[in-house]
Amino acid sequence: MATDIRDLIDAIGAQFRGLNGLHPGQWPLAPRVLCGIGVALAVVALGHFAYWSGQFEEQEAGAAQEQNLRTEYRMKTAQAINLTALVAQKAQVDQYVVRLEKQLPSKAEMAALLSDINQAGLGRGLQFELFKPGQVVARDYYAELPIDIKVTGNYHDIGAFASDMANLPRIVTLNNMVLSSGRDGALTLDAVAKTFRYLDQDEVAAQRKAAAARKKKEPKP
Repeated sequence: MATDIRDLIDAIGAQFRGLNGLHPGQWPLAPRVLCGIGVALAVVALGHFAYWSGQFEEQEAGAAQEQNLRTEYRMKTAQAINLTALVAQKAQVDQYVVRLEKQLPSKAEMAALLSDINQAGLGRGLQFELFKPGQVVARDYYAELPIDIKVTGNYHDIGAFASDMANLPRIVTLNNMVLSSGRDGALTLDAVAKTFRYLDQDEVAAQRKAAAARKKKEPKP
C-alpha cells in the first residue's frame, strides 16, 4: 500500500518536470489542474479586495443606517402618540416663562425697582449706610445687577426688611449676608442684594454674537 502511494506521488511529481518551453495547454493533467486552482484563487482574492470588500462595507453602512432610521421612527412614533400631552406641557412651560418674565423688570424699570428697595428699608425705620449698585452682569437671556447694601436697625426691623425683599413684585435676592451688633444694641446688616432684568432684543443679539466669537476662538480638539 505504501509502495502504491509513493508510486502515485512520483507519477504526479513527474508531470511537473520538463514543463519549460511547453504551452500550458500541453501540460499534463496535474499541472493544469493545479494552475487552474491557483488562477481561480487569485481571481477570488482579487475580486474580494477590488470589488466585494467595498460592497460589504456599503452593506454594513446600509444596515447601520437602517437601524438608526428604525430607532428614529420609534422615537417619532412615541412623540406622535404623546403629541397632545407634549403640546399641553409646552403650553404650561410657556405660561411659566411668561410669569417669570413678568417678575423681571425691563431696563427702564430698574430705577423704580432700586427706589422700591430703598423705600422698603426706610419704611422699616432702617438707616442706610451703604446703597451702591454694582456692575451689570449680562447672562444669556437676562442681566444681573448686584447692589451692595449696609443697613442699621433692630432685629425685628431687619427681619421685616428681608421679608419685604422676598415679597417685592420683582425678583430680589439677598446674598452674602453678615449680621453684626453695635455697642448700642443696634444690628448692622451687610449684604449684596441682587435683582435681575430681561435683556432687550439688541442685548440678546449682542450676547449671541459674543458667544459665537468666543466659540470661534476656542481651540479645536
